[in-house]
Amino acid sequence: MKNTEIQSLSASEIAERIVAEKGNLTKLKFAHTISPIENPNRIRETKRLIARLKTALAAK
Repeated sequence: MKNTEIQSLSASEIAERIVAEKGNLTKLKFAHTISPIENPNRIRETKRLIARLKTALAAK
């Protein structure tokens, strides 16, 4: 998700997306702990997306 897409969302949509992405991050971490996932960079990308969403929410 690009920053322009994030900026076009409303504050409530951003908050919902943060919750969804945190759940996704938890699932990725559990899957990686049990057996290494194919692309462990997805964990980093998800963390950064959550940070971008939180920043955009604070700006609104």
